[in-house]
Amino acid sequence: MVKLSVIVPFYNVQQYAPDTLKSLRANARDDFEFILVDDCSTDETPDILERAARELPGAVRLRHEQNGGLATARNTGLDAARGEYLTFLDGDDWLAPGYFGQLVASIEELGCDFVRTDHVQCTARARSVHRVPYGRRGVVMSPRDVILPADRSTSVDYAFAWAGVYHRRLLDRGLLHFTHGLRTAEDRPWIWRLHREAETFAAVSLLGVFYRRGVSSSLTQIGDVRQLDFIKAFDQVVRETAEDRDADKLLPKAVRTYCAIISHHLGSIERFEPAVARKLKTLSAAALKRMPQGVLDEALDSMDLQRATRLRRLRRRPVGAGEVAA
Repeated sequence: MVKLSVIVPFYNVQQYAPDTLKSLRANARDDFEFILVDDCSTDETPDILERAARELPGAVRLRHEQNGGLATARNTGLDAARGEYLTFLDGDDWLAPGYFGQLVASIEELGCDFVRTDHVQCTARARSVHRVPYGRRGVVMSPRDVILPADRSTSVDYAFAWAGVYHRRLLDRGLLHFTHGLRTAEDRPWIWRLHREAETFAAVSLLGVFYRRGVSSSLTQIGDVRQLDFIKAFDQVVRETAEDRDADKLLPKAVRTYCAIISHHLGSIERFEPAVARKLKTLSAAALKRMPQGVLDEALDSMDLQRATRLRRLRRRPVGAGEVAA
């Protein structure tokens, strides 16, 4: 039986894919499989993956005929996965040798639904350790119990799917698939659903994923219309949280986080193409009007003056009824 399935989407990462694949080789085991999903790359990535399919133990190569984005590529990998446990890696990141073995050992020892790990962020030559924002380590908890408080960074704000490992029972329950077609912020509805609906989780002090920031092809660096999918993602978070049995407790966190992300994008609006910047303002204003207004009032009152002023000004912006309902 396959112990661990590792789902790795690739899209136009010919510069980084060799390092990613080398690190997978340093983590190979007879009972591990590596599902390499080429999301219709147009550079040399397909050739690199074709070689990897022959040389990397446990490699399974899949290819999209049309580019679908990270969420859709991960779903393709999930549909093909056979492992008792599942995890992710992005095609421009890399791993420490032997990391996956330690990761599997941690979830087997704890016996929980999923485990979350720390990671190393790499920006050019700089390295910084980023921790799961939950202090208790190696202790099995209810993931629902660590969503709050609303005004602090918590586990749902640490949305990186590759920073952890997940038991197959979550896949069987429909909790591991991503919202099809989301081009950015695809991890946000995913991590919220996981924390609301899974039964047990733990955080462990395990470092082994090296997350590459500042990649020119990454959507975090590109100011085109795909970036605006964060609105669809957070609309989903708010909508699903509003249906939760603890909606009155959890909605303030969802709404406040949504507001913080809107403010962040408005604060760096100069990086967007002019037409996209205008659309960002219109869609964000409509999003504010869709939120539960009483909860929104409380969220704005709890934020610092600069962000609250920016959002209140945007809230007054006129938008059409059709845009609000979108």
